[in-house]
Amino acid sequence: QVQLVESGGGLVQAGGSLRLFCAASGSILSLNRMGWYRQAPGKQRELVADITSGSTTNYADSVKGRFTISRGNAKNTVYLQMNSLKPEDTAVYYCYGRLDLRVGGRFDYWGQGTQVTVSS
Repeated sequence: QVQLVESGGGLVQAGGSLRLFCAASGSILSLNRMGWYRQAPGKQRELVADITSGSTTNYADSVKGRFTISRGNAKNTVYLQMNSLKPEDTAVYYCYGRLDLRVGGRFDYWGQGTQVTVSS
């Protein structure tokens, strides 16, 4: 059983910062890719940022220069540092992992989501 658990969401004023954390646990051989998606009310889920096993990063244009994704010191963990937050960043943020399992195979997993609300 593989689980992704997020933490760090909350309410912040525009211009403020938040840091999200995600940890993947279970019978994982290695991490192929981990990242964050978000979904605002009435909108489709969109990629925010992700990072590969080789630490290559990818960002949505809307967050470049404001958000930073990084891998944690513990295995299979990832952070999303969000600075200069804007009201349009308000959404449920979902951790995503593409993981290679010990039993074989590569699968996609999602966390339960954490709410980020930015007030104006």
